[in-house]
Amino acid sequence: MEGKRRGYEWSHRESGFLTKIKEFTRVLLTDLTNGRSPLILIDRFRSYCAVPNANCFCASDLPYGKEALTLRTKSRAHRLVVMLRVMLIVQKLLQENKHSSKRDIYYTYPSLFLDQSVVDQAINDICILMQCSRHNLNVVSAGNGLTMGWIRFSEGERKFDCISSPNSVHPVPVHVEEVKVFQRLANDQFCNVNHCIVITGRGYPDIPTRRFLRLLVENLRLPVYCLVDCDPYGFDILTTYRFGSMQMAYDTKHLRVPEIRWLGAFPSDSERYFVPKQCILPLTAEDKRKVEAMLLRCYLQREVPQWRLELKLMLQKGVKFEIEALSAHALSFLSDSYIPSKIDHKLIM
Repeated sequence: MEGKRRGYEWSHRESGFLTKIKEFTRVLLTDLTNGRSPLILIDRFRSYCAVPNANCFCASDLPYGKEALTLRTKSRAHRLVVMLRVMLIVQKLLQENKHSSKRDIYYTYPSLFLDQSVVDQAINDICILMQCSRHNLNVVSAGNGLTMGWIRFSEGERKFDCISSPNSVHPVPVHVEEVKVFQRLANDQFCNVNHCIVITGRGYPDIPTRRFLRLLVENLRLPVYCLVDCDPYGFDILTTYRFGSMQMAYDTKHLRVPEIRWLGAFPSDSERYFVPKQCILPLTAEDKRKVEAMLLRCYLQREVPQWRLELKLMLQKGVKFEIEALSAHALSFLSDSYIPSKIDHKLIM
């Protein structure tokens, strides 16, 4: 009965999206038949604004405005035509219970789409119109992330569980920015020693990695920590996990991980852990512009002012360093000392 119930729920959800697509198409055809130019209003969302003290609705379920798609201008007309073409593909996927990647969709009509980003925009527009996520449209992305540690999937169930081990506590998800650090922790048997889960998104996280981490935290109810380079891009990756990205702002509620804590590397860690001078690099002009722009993000002042103080410290010092710089003392310094001491002594934010 359980399997039948889940099947019914999926079928009901599928028919709901198909009904929305058909209703949208019907209204569009009615306008064209009656000689009216279609007007499609797309809600606009954002994960942050540049007014730190504003009482805004960023990263919420509420849109902050609308964008109009019509046939009156060439660029808007092309965007509308592309959206309709992608919507037709999505409709077929749902009807046949099949899945497709964004790249596969692009290659169905490359002469119309012109660029992959055009397809991405169309999928975002459809998700906003249908009030759903990409996976609800059977559009999937190839994940770049890697995972190791104490975890299992319950067979036949869409849920996670911990693998019990002797004398262990529940595993703790630790996200690391770079593959090199991930490999270092793997070589050190970090997960076996600490009974934890380690994930890397290989830099900026893709949607599957973000979604996986979100589901992991939701199902296991565990604390989660993030280890990134002490530079503007590492900090941006950290904020993407916690607050979401601007491109996917409409889907923030399904992708963000508000429970994530910043493990390091902090600008203040360079002195606390005696990072060698040869490992510390000056911020470039581009780095400084990025830091100054990030300091204006409303969520830093509103939700994590201590993160903002560390970001200001980075700008004041004018320097940056990579996670690997912490291993200058010893090859396994991250595994043996840095990460355990950070968590044990609550040197996290």
